[in-house]
Amino acid sequence: MSQNFKKKKIAIIGGGNLGISITEGLIKTGLIESKNITVTRRKVHLIESRLQKLINVTSDNVKAVSGADIVLLAIKPKQLMDVLKEIQPVLNAKKHLVISVVTGISIPEITKVIATNVPLFRAMPNTAIAIQQSMTCVSTKNGTEQQKELVMALFEKLGKAVFIEDELMSAATVLAACGIAYSLRYIRAASQGGIEIGFDAATAQLIAAQTVKGAASLLLERGEHPEKEIDRVTTPQGCTIAGINEMEHQGFSSSLIKGIITSYKSIENIK
Repeated sequence: MSQNFKKKKIAIIGGGNLGISITEGLIKTGLIESKNITVTRRKVHLIESRLQKLINVTSDNVKAVSGADIVLLAIKPKQLMDVLKEIQPVLNAKKHLVISVVTGISIPEITKVIATNVPLFRAMPNTAIAIQQSMTCVSTKNGTEQQKELVMALFEKLGKAVFIEDELMSAATVLAACGIAYSLRYIRAASQGGIEIGFDAATAQLIAAQTVKGAASLLLERGEHPEKEIDRVTTPQGCTIAGINEMEHQGFSSSLIKGIITSYKSIENIK
């Protein structure tokens, strides 16, 4: 499947944090040759000179789309409709495959502007895509099985990918994309606790980050429920259960769940 990408040209519309993270991920995997990657941004000079030497950079969205096979929309929700109207005249259903990673804008909303026969996918990666460790959720309404395989292969090279219904994309945004921030906040808090019990800041962060990575790897590789792994660590009257119970008394799980639900409700307000 990767051979199908070698000659593909991709236009990433939006050179912000996510667009650049995707660009860096594609460069590192070699899935698409850097010379075939075009990134657009109004203020081109804000894209690092290091990247500008590897890829094509322009402020002209129409030009970028015209020369591409895959069009990846990585702009802010409030900019999307204007950009779609701008590029719609040059979108070709026989040539282009469009992927939107824009938060909160559904496939039906996008097809109000572009032709309904243009192959359209939504994907919600997270910023770990820059190091090929993203969790990406993908959906489509009119993509063929071959196109679906192509899009899934792209994001599986950049981490892990799962295909979901488009109606679940807002939920995927919260759990996968916002989830990066939630996880980092836990690591930060654990590091601060580590400092309080005696470690220097750098060592505390290393221990906390690697421990989270190890915990996630246990679940991914063994496929077991978190509680089963927790049971392996907790012993009667031990320090682990004492700490967990105190965290739960302070609302650890409930506050996290409430935060996820609050983020989910807020998505409607950022369109």
